[in-house]
Amino acid sequence: MATSHAPNSLYFGDNLDILRQHVADESVDLIYLDPPFNSNATYNVLFRERSGEESAAQITAFDDTWRWSMESELAYQDVVTQQGGKVGELLAAMRAFLGQNDMMAYLTMMAQRMVELHRVLKPTGSIYLHCDPTASHYLKLLMDVVFGADNFRNEIVWKRTSGHSDAKRFGRVHDVILYYAASEKAIWNATYQPYETGYVEQYYRYKDPDGRLWMSDNLSASGLQGGGYEYEWKGITRVWRVPESTMERLDSEGRVFYTRNGIARRKRYLDEQKGLRAQDNWTDIQALRSWHDERLGYPTQKPEALLERIISASSNEGDVVLDPFCGCGTAVAAAERLNRRWVGIDITHLAITLIRHRLHDTFGEELRPYEVVGEPKDLPGAESLALHDRYQFEWWALGLVDARPARDRKKGADAGIDGYINFFDDNSGKPKRIVVQVKSGGVQRNQIATLKSDMEREKADLALFVTLNPPTRPMEQEALEAGFYAPEAFPDHRFPRVQILTIEDLLAGAQPQYPRYAPAATFRRAPRRRRQGRQARLG
Repeated sequence: MATSHAPNSLYFGDNLDILRQHVADESVDLIYLDPPFNSNATYNVLFRERSGEESAAQITAFDDTWRWSMESELAYQDVVTQQGGKVGELLAAMRAFLGQNDMMAYLTMMAQRMVELHRVLKPTGSIYLHCDPTASHYLKLLMDVVFGADNFRNEIVWKRTSGHSDAKRFGRVHDVILYYAASEKAIWNATYQPYETGYVEQYYRYKDPDGRLWMSDNLSASGLQGGGYEYEWKGITRVWRVPESTMERLDSEGRVFYTRNGIARRKRYLDEQKGLRAQDNWTDIQALRSWHDERLGYPTQKPEALLERIISASSNEGDVVLDPFCGCGTAVAAAERLNRRWVGIDITHLAITLIRHRLHDTFGEELRPYEVVGEPKDLPGAESLALHDRYQFEWWALGLVDARPARDRKKGADAGIDGYINFFDDNSGKPKRIVVQVKSGGVQRNQIATLKSDMEREKADLALFVTLNPPTRPMEQEALEAGFYAPEAFPDHRFPRVQILTIEDLLAGAQPQYPRYAPAATFRRAPRRRRQGRQARLG
């Protein structure tokens, strides 16, 4: 039986396990998911048959390809035998058609998670699945079976880029968002898109002396269902849309326009309109570009405006928003800003670290309390993580010192530098650098000597050695021999050039020593924003 989650929670781990263990039945109001998928791979590769057993796919921030493996086979058997019913029948039919390939692995893993997402969604809830045309047609079949074809609401097309050149096909410029309601009781709030330029030019053709644009709207109720109000106005008798008292008010406010024949028409000012009721073709929300201050450098980051539209349309203040593939936390940040409760899940410690920085940079003291579940809280927990997955241990340890990974996750030989920290200690605007190395196994003196060489090669100012095991006395002596770093602007302040911190030290609150005269520059900072909604206004 799944337990109830805290109001605002970040979970590290496989979202299938987290959903089953921590998210209770019918406890979520809105689900948004953008499951990772290597849509840049060619269509033929995705459907290529696989032979033999390959290692299970690890979905990380930089490696999002699914592979058919023994794990896929076990997941398939779980859906077909344990879930059964129409979901199992559909998956069996898909396998008969597709075979054992990457696409089938992806759909099998998604089917498992769809069943759990359906379980946790309230009858008044909705789910939005973000994908692209590579797999959207297969995912729609899955969602029809799990959530019910009658509950399909929209296939939303989001134009994510202005232009794309392809040699032998039309440019691919859009993503697909599949929107399903849990039932007819699902929450729905009208949302609006800005008018397109052509619409404004066509209809808002008139301008007041002060420059305000307006369109001429009908005040006659002739032929209008429900009738109107018959009276004489300015010498013309007919059935009007508004009572005479309202006509008098509008006229006194300068909101009535008269045609050459003296017929009264209403002025509709452009700056008073909410816009066009949102349609299923979203061309008004731009994808993030390199120059956008919102961009954090995460490869699949979506714009907050996209998530704010979804959250505003299908939830109310205080509702729970769930993102089971939360990446760098766009849905979480949008939910926090719109005063919703939220649950985010990701399988990488890098993502959890990015989200934590994003939330604190964005909301500061306005950020509501939240819980991080699944991170090591003590030394035995850290040892267990290192034993299970040393790459995730490395990312987690880097997060403890606010360091950014120096490279993408790659299996193979140790590359030396695992991360870096940027800092400012003068007014030049040029950041200084700390190189960081993380060790989860045995440690010895020559590792510190190598780190000192790496520091010189990288032209870094400081070096930090983070270790799971206690350092030896020769290691500490080697670090001391590196001397001290004294900022030119603050020559009386000295910091050890090479520092050693154990995981136990860090869990107890210790931090590396370096100039902190300005905010750290390691992570790209999210822009500061205020929370919206009733609770935010109440303080």
